Amino acid sequence: MDSKKYTFKYFSRYMLLVLAVALFTMSIGMLIITTPAMLSDLSMLLGSKVFSPLFWKLISSVALMVLIVLVRQYELAATLVAVISLILDWYLGFYIIAPILALVLLFILFLDQSPNRPFVAPHNLWLWGSFLVISIFPAIQGAQTLYDTLTYYPNLILGAFMLFWLGTLVGKDNKSLRRLFNLFLIFGAFIALHSIFEYTTGKAIFIKPSAQLFLNSTSFYPLGNSGILRFGSFFLQPDASSAFLAMMLFIPLGLFVESCLFFQKVIYLIEATLIAIALLFTYSTGAWLSAGVGVAVFFILVGSMSFRLQLTLSIVVVIGVLFVGFPLQITMLLQHASLPSEIILRQALWQTALQVIQAFPLTGVGLGRQIYMEKEENFRVISQIYPYNNPHNSYLELGAMGGLPVIFLFLMLLISTLWQAIENWKLADNKTRPLICGGIAAIISLSFNSWSFGVWTLAPLAVPGWLLLGAISSPLIAKRQNCSIIKHTNA
Repeated sequence: MDSKKYTFKYFSRYMLLVLAVALFTMSIGMLIITTPAMLSDLSMLLGSKVFSPLFWKLISSVALMVLIVLVRQYELAATLVAVISLILDWYLGFYIIAPILALVLLFILFLDQSPNRPFVAPHNLWLWGSFLVISIFPAIQGAQTLYDTLTYYPNLILGAFMLFWLGTLVGKDNKSLRRLFNLFLIFGAFIALHSIFEYTTGKAIFIKPSAQLFLNSTSFYPLGNSGILRFGSFFLQPDASSAFLAMMLFIPLGLFVESCLFFQKVIYLIEATLIAIALLFTYSTGAWLSAGVGVAVFFILVGSMSFRLQLTLSIVVVIGVLFVGFPLQITMLLQHASLPSEIILRQALWQTALQVIQAFPLTGVGLGRQIYMEKEENFRVISQIYPYNNPHNSYLELGAMGGLPVIFLFLMLLISTLWQAIENWKLADNKTRPLICGGIAAIISLSFNSWSFGVWTLAPLAVPGWLLLGAISSPLIAKRQNCSIIKHTNA
């Protein structure tokens, strides 16, 4: 009888998992098919006698994701959510696929829970609940365009919670963190190589027509009067690309320190160098400053003197390659950083945002860029010559658009989860500590960069940020480390 009950329970769970995968598949298909930007392609697909390439791309993408879920490669699935957020939601303009896939993955992880794959709630659930509830009114108030409607609440508020929870479940131990870091590194290295290729050739590759028109309208973000173009890869905006590269720089550094094999260290050092070169080509002062802050945090938390020596040597190698191989780019970066016009513009944007916050302290003007640009006209300072749809500062953006309660809860969530990550770092062994250290440095870099650019309020940057933050602050890491300590003590 017990055997029958066990078989029935196993069969029921298996069928629910299959159902979840089916819903997962349908959600991808329906989202892509019903997106307005794809309706013309759909009509061509249905009207043609032979299925178009779009159809086969759709089928192959769905089949690949289903296969990944069925073989329980959840770290890879989580990484693909970050890739989808950049390529499909941001670059191709679907906006909403990544948070829905995160929700479906959470459902699948709930059904597939076991002693080896426990399903736990994230830290500070009451704080997340307050953040989700209090952001509803500003989100409704600011939902004037399709971008604002699908970006702020679904991606940056509710999406942040789901991605953080997903990271909490994925980063359960040292092996899972290492797999996640290696997959993130592949993603970061691809963006770095893409950026380097664009810079060296002077042409944007894999470019779609609408993106080409956007870049033409910005003249490819020229660096002053130097004639040098700044490319942003799939982010399009070079400051956004630089924020991503600055964060990703600490992934290979963490793996470099954690690895024991010489050839692996060489590979991680090469990848860190490629990311640093791509970061240099963005000529972003804010990203380099945030990377410097991250390096200082990494050096403090990395642990033993042996690890610090390895880190110092790796940084010396990377800096040496940059100064020897790219002296002109280093000079142009320093000249760009010293331009007073950049500092004056940032200060003007921040002063305008502060005046908006003073005028709308509780509810903000609404979580949306369109409504912010309309409302800021009455508060724009003289030194801000042109209207902007955001203050180029994530914290002031949330305060001006959502009100002081929203930014207060956001900062509480960010600080409390970073504190939990530090607690995990304290409990971690020598193999896990460098990974958590690299993750903390990456999040610190991302957060520091948010003072000069809207990093936490840009979905393709916030998605990997919340995933990584959830992984390094996961309660499962602390639980496993405590169990290891108890076993070691009893032995």
